[in-house]
Amino acid sequence: MRAIMGVVCLCQCVIGQLLEARAKGSAPRFICSVPGLPGMPGKPGLPGPHGAEGYVGVPGRDGRDGRNGEKGEKGEAGMLTGRNVGLTQGPWAPPGSPGKRGAKGQRGSRGMPGVCRCGSLVPKSAFSVGITSSYPAEKAPIKFNKVLLNEGGHYNPQTGKFICAYPGIYYFSYDITLANKHLAISLVHNGQYRIKTYDANTGNHDVASGSTVMFLNPEDEVWLEIFYKDQNGLFSDPGWADSLFSGFLLYADTNYLDTLAEDYA
Repeated sequence: MRAIMGVVCLCQCVIGQLLEARAKGSAPRFICSVPGLPGMPGKPGLPGPHGAEGYVGVPGRDGRDGRNGEKGEKGEAGMLTGRNVGLTQGPWAPPGSPGKRGAKGQRGSRGMPGVCRCGSLVPKSAFSVGITSSYPAEKAPIKFNKVLLNEGGHYNPQTGKFICAYPGIYYFSYDITLANKHLAISLVHNGQYRIKTYDANTGNHDVASGSTVMFLNPEDEVWLEIFYKDQNGLFSDPGWADSLFSGFLLYADTNYLDTLAEDYA
């Protein structure tokens, strides 16, 4: 029954659309037919009226710094002051009295450890020499060729002379064994006899000695020599007796030490 009623309704709908299409003079369009292709887009409409004013926006970020501007023109000269105004110089006045002594400054930081020069500023010079031959030549330096000590190397066994290196006070001594002859020996300083020793040998053997203290300058020379003819009884026998010549620096000249200290400073 329902199927028959559906068919009747469908027929009425179709007949109604045919009549409507004939009245409009257009092709009939059935509701139950398949849709056609989309039509072409229409033309844009006319602009609408202006909208209402919007709200104030958030401030934007700062822009980048601009480039440096061009150099400006030179300014006008300023007013003259002081001497350039043309004022005369005032009268001379004496210097003022010294100001009050300032407060004691703060203690400085501790310095670096100093360099130890223990003993480096103390000049050293000493020698002690013997001889291996007897009866040396007269009026000439006696060559003591047996070196026992030569601190600083200031004694020369080839010449028999001590050459001063440091100015100061020196001590010299000699102990001479003699045999069969008398002995006339002298300590010589730069060619001048400083002390003389004479021993008249009355027996087989004897010993003569002497000593002195003197001031020497650099390059001064000191030696021993026989000062009288045929009085060269100096005797040497390494087996049982020696003849010795010795000397050493007692203390250096203070002015020389001050100069030496300044050179090391």
